[in-house]
Formats: sequence, C-alpha cells, structure tokens
Amino acid sequence: MNAFAKPDMHSALAWPFFEDRHRELAAGIEAWSRAHLRDEQHDDVDATCRHLVRAFGEAGWLKYGVGGVAYGGHGDTIDTRAVCLLRETLARHSGLADFALAMQGLGSGAISLAGTHEQKQRYLPRVASGAAIAAFALSEPEAGSDVAAMALSARIDGDAYVLDGEKTWISNGGIADFYVVFARTGEAPGARGISAFVVDADTPGLEIAERIDVIAPHPLARLRFTGARVPRGQMLGTPGEGFRIAMRTLDIFRTSVAAASLGFARHAMEAGLERAASRKMFGQTLGDFQLTQAKLAQMALTIDSSALLVYRAAWLRDQGESVTREAAMAKWHASEGAQQVIDAAVQLWGGMGVQSGVAVEMLYREIRALRIYEGATEVQQLIVGRDVLKAHAAQHAGGEPKP
Repeated sequence: MNAFAKPDMHSALAWPFFEDRHRELAAGIEAWSRAHLRDEQHDDVDATCRHLVRAFGEAGWLKYGVGGVAYGGHGDTIDTRAVCLLRETLARHSGLADFALAMQGLGSGAISLAGTHEQKQRYLPRVASGAAIAAFALSEPEAGSDVAAMALSARIDGDAYVLDGEKTWISNGGIADFYVVFARTGEAPGARGISAFVVDADTPGLEIAERIDVIAPHPLARLRFTGARVPRGQMLGTPGEGFRIAMRTLDIFRTSVAAASLGFARHAMEAGLERAASRKMFGQTLGDFQLTQAKLAQMALTIDSSALLVYRAAWLRDQGESVTREAAMAKWHASEGAQQVIDAAVQLWGGMGVQSGVAVEMLYREIRALRIYEGATEVQQLIVGRDVLKAHAAQHAGGEPKP
C-alpha cells in the first residue's frame, strides 16, 4: 500500500468514512490523472470526450459507476464513495475529464438500478469498457426543476411505444450511443405517469435538433422525437415507475456532483495558495497580509465542511440508507461553497485571474453549471426543508424521526 493509501490523520482520506480500498483507489486515480490529464481548453470537445471515455474504460475507472460484476461493474452495487473519490480527483485535474466519467455513470445508472438481465447485459459491459457512451435525458424546455411537468409522450402502438416531443440540456447529446429517456405514459397524473426507456441513438425518429454551447464547453444538445418507435422491451422497470427510477439515480450521482464541486474548490485553493505565497506586493508577499490569511482561512473552512457533507452522504448510501436529504445538503453546500472558493481565488490572482485560459478563470466557468444541474440549489433547499418538516411531524406523531 503506497503513501496515499496511508494518509496522515489530517487528510480527508484518513476519515472513518473510507476503507483501505477507497484509499487505494484515490491513490490510483491521482497517479493516473497526473500522467494522463492536462487542464486545458479543447478545440474538439466531442473528440476529447470520446477519447477520455475510451481511456477511462481501458484503465478500469468506468466500472465503478456500473452496478453488477456480471455486467462489467466493480461490485454488485454502485460504490458511491468510490464514484465520489473519482470525480473529486478528476475535477481537480480537468473539468472535462470529470464530465466524461460522470455522464457514463449517470447515463447508465437507471439501467444498473432497474434494468432486466437482458438490458444490463446489452448495455452495461459496453459502458464499463468505454465502448459505448451513455446519456440521461430527463430535462425538457418546460420541465427542468419541475420534472413532473414533462410533456414528451410515449403511447403504445402494438409491440412498441411511440415517442413524441423534446428533451433539452442533455449532456453527451450528439455523441451518445444510447439515451435513458423519461416520457409521459399517462398511468396517473404528474410524476406517477412517467416511464423510463433505453433509446438507441440510431432510432428512426430521434434527431439532434440543436447543439448547445455553454461557458464550460462539453457535449450538450436538444433532442427531438418524432414518431420514434421504441420496443416495449426497452422500458426500464414498470409503466409509471420512471420518476422513482430517475430520483433513485439522482440520489447516487447528486452526491458525486458535490464531490466534483469539492475537486474544483481544492484546485482553486491550491492556486490561491500558490499566488499568495509567490506574489510580491509592498515589500512582502500577498500571503503576509491579514486580509489574505482571512480569505484563505474561509476557503479552507468551506472545503472541509463540504468534504464532510459529501462523504457523509456517500457513506450513508453505501450502508443502504436513504440519503435524499443528505445528498441535497451535500450538493447545495459543496457547489455554492466551491463558487465562493473559486471567486476568492480569482480575486487573489487579480487581473490575471480573469485572463482566458488561466486555471482560476477556467474553474470559474466550470463551477457555475454545477449549482444548476441535477437539481438547482433552490430545489435542494426545498428538499431539505420539506424533509426537516416531515421529520418534525413524525416525531410529534409518535413516529421515528430522522436524526
């Protein structure tokens, strides 16, 4: 076991949330990242993502986001702590690398959770090896935070469902080999009338209506379904179960979004310390000023508190517990906190901090979307608030309150 697997007691890896296998994984992905990744802007984002997915598959990193050893996964269930450690490390080195790995897990997570043996056998080994790129198609033009408002319809026609409508803000849109698509099948009003399907990218009637450019470039698209026929056997779970499958998938990967935020914040902290220690100003270094020390102290506090929330949520889920509240807290605090840490690092770098291509400038663009996707901060606040009220009501009704 190398030095990274036996961290000093002040390292997060020494926390009791982790087992030795997690420490070994952290050492391995750190060494691999140092050897293979560079945090830079990419001319061809699609090609870079395809390359990264293949490289991750060859190195064995993708198997941690797949459930089932028989289907190429690392274990029978997805190890949330492992996924979080991978994302934290990759985000510290390269935002696009973190994205490429994360979307494989998110895109195939519903299959790991709810797929039949045949569905798992068809898709998951290719996801784990990097031979196929996955995507998760939930959001719509009028249904982002309010998932139950989705309008994309799926009607039965013989041995198939026919899909009509649109999805948007779909990560890996345009390069994915298949999409897990959520559509309204109408078994009941609202969320109870949504089902999940695996839709191959070459399905007639499915087209890439628009490629979407964002401030931290990655493959993103609007999808259009026009009479797209999807065999009944491509449904995940049972009719009307789609919303529950989506939320179970997000409970796993929402915590990993928090871990990626933590990785971005750690990178910003390193850049801020480097600047504070080396920048000469008024006969001393920037770090000699008390204002700088106070800023660095706040950054360190934010990072440590985020890490505790992230790995509490990950550990609890790996114990089989429901973590809807804990995952929401982790994503809320870590993404908002990372924005503050990165902003402070930009300030420490001064004018150079807003120069295109400088590390802190790239981080500033990378972090912004994480406060929105997989549940905006405001949605996480609602989740936590409602859960706190529910626990309070249960306590006063004589039930068992959540700690």
